[in-house]
Amino acid sequence: MIGKETTAGRTVKFAFLGLWLLFTVFPLYWITVTSLKAPGDIFAFPLAYWPEHFSLENYSELFGTADFGTYLTNSLVVATVAGAVATAISMLSAYVLARFEFRTKSALLMAALVTQMIPAFIALGPLYLLMTDLRLVDNRLGLILVYIAVCIPFCTVMLRGFFENIPDALEEAAMIDGLSRFGALFRVLLPVMRPGIVAAFIFNFVNCWNELFLSVTLMNSDTNKTIPTALNGFISSFNIDWGSMSAAAVLTILPTMLLFAFASRHIVQGLTSGAVKG
Repeated sequence: MIGKETTAGRTVKFAFLGLWLLFTVFPLYWITVTSLKAPGDIFAFPLAYWPEHFSLENYSELFGTADFGTYLTNSLVVATVAGAVATAISMLSAYVLARFEFRTKSALLMAALVTQMIPAFIALGPLYLLMTDLRLVDNRLGLILVYIAVCIPFCTVMLRGFFENIPDALEEAAMIDGLSRFGALFRVLLPVMRPGIVAAFIFNFVNCWNELFLSVTLMNSDTNKTIPTALNGFISSFNIDWGSMSAAAVLTILPTMLLFAFASRHIVQGLTSGAVKG
């Protein structure tokens, strides 16, 4: 009887997981198939779940007419630079919060957490005025600086958990052997924290790569727009260019999928290690 219940339970579990996988993967599949259809076949009836003739017309139009390569380059530069700099700054601030005691420590941690509860669009108006005064509107450097400021609070809190999981004795032994505090940090602690640093960088990169509101607000010219802004441009008041939009969505998803595929081991190890302490 127990064996039958176990088999039935496993059947229900695998059936549920199969339905969930289908529910999750089907939108990605449909976007990919739509991007490979000729523009005239997208609205054909009945719907073709597997097109008879594949076409790259949407992709050629994307790079020929929409200049998607410029948007892709802008997003790659902005997300990589902002993610790397935010991770480096957060690493240093997290080290201070984990290793030192000072009067405003709790207030800083609370402020970092509270900033994550405030919707980003509330600050769009004041932020736009500030960036206008600094002459950083429609400037990739300005967008990078804003993204760095947005990513630092949560990333600092996350990396603080990794530092607290590393015994103080490891750092003290390195300093006894003659290393300075910075030497012990960069030569001893950081190699141990590599999974956490990779997880933090990927978190920052994906957030910057997918961000829409700030990029739409601060970027006006086509030469400086990022991919989310370009995707938003395919939607007009009376029409949606589903073919080009689907092709752009596929190319937008690929970098993050490859990044997660190659770094999945570090991400899982990093997130589980940093979740032990808070």
